[in-house]
Amino acid sequence: MIYLDNAATTLRKPPEVIQAVVNAMNQMGNSARGTHDEALAASRIIYETRELLSDLFGCPRPDHVIFTSNSTEALNTAIYGMISQGDHVISTDMEHNSVLRPLYRLEREREVSLSFVPADEGGTICYEEFERQITPRTRAIVCTHGSNLTGNLVDLVRVGEIAKKHKLLFIVDASQTAGVFPIDMEKMHIDVLCFTGHKSLFGPQGTGGMCVRPGLDIVPLKVGGSGVRTYEKIHPKELPVGLEAGTLNGHGIAGLGAGVRFIKDTGMEMIRRHEEKLARVFYEEVCQIPGIQVYGDFQADCRAPIVALNLKDYDSSEVSDELAQGYSIATRPGAHCAPRMHQALGTVEQGAVRFSFSWFNTIEEVHTAIRAMKELSQ
Repeated sequence: MIYLDNAATTLRKPPEVIQAVVNAMNQMGNSARGTHDEALAASRIIYETRELLSDLFGCPRPDHVIFTSNSTEALNTAIYGMISQGDHVISTDMEHNSVLRPLYRLEREREVSLSFVPADEGGTICYEEFERQITPRTRAIVCTHGSNLTGNLVDLVRVGEIAKKHKLLFIVDASQTAGVFPIDMEKMHIDVLCFTGHKSLFGPQGTGGMCVRPGLDIVPLKVGGSGVRTYEKIHPKELPVGLEAGTLNGHGIAGLGAGVRFIKDTGMEMIRRHEEKLARVFYEEVCQIPGIQVYGDFQADCRAPIVALNLKDYDSSEVSDELAQGYSIATRPGAHCAPRMHQALGTVEQGAVRFSFSWFNTIEEVHTAIRAMKELSQ
């Protein structure tokens, strides 16, 4: 099977990630819930992973790396925890439902007003729109770093400077870019960076987190066991325990740490170049096939390794099923949890077939996928 659905999750993991999870399953206790060797081993592994992620993302303090089960939980924590009654929030048409649905819920429950920077038919946004949409009530800009549908990137430095200039919170969804593109919270003026572990960080599913700028006050999404201050009725505020109620996924975090080490040892730039090459070769061939329409801005210097397309007027699910059944190629059809982007692209009814590439894909697999699309078009 040729796996080209890496924007959903990276199926192929480095062997050291798998081994790290196995080792943790055999020897890890519950972090911060004891002083025996197994509990201390868990604490060390978890803190080492915080340090790795802090260094990777330019987060000023390792103890401000908060672990969650995925980026959706991280985004919910940040959005619900910092947006108040009557605030105004600016987002974009590029967003995943993990951003949109929390915002829509706040619109209903807290009378939060929303503005969206529109995307054009190529899926790109106009940066001047951010400043045009700012009002006296604007509290935050919440946006993705990279579209999970088109692969188009957002210039975080540019948006971060706008947020800083107007003293707005800047919350970033890095689900599609963490581990592939350089991210520096301080240079990009990011207040909260939300990421998932199971995509380009090569970690297990059920891992993710958020990096929080020091000085922010975030109301926790959940409260409960923390391992400290047991007799107090209020959950501790200091990070990381203030946003990490309950037992962490220590086994998954051990695998996530191994995934970050793999990226550091291999080289993020080398990984990115390989993935970009695969996506570019695929794009340049399929866009010449009669009846195929490709979506996104491929004139950009940098973009996520994603190619979304449609074949004539066929439903995207039909094409994806044929690729799976006839050619053993895994892709993702449908709406991709990105409703506003499909509206901008005009693909609400048809959806799109998404091909997404990883470090563990080969050029031979890409050529097989190209041949498959040529045959299907005929």
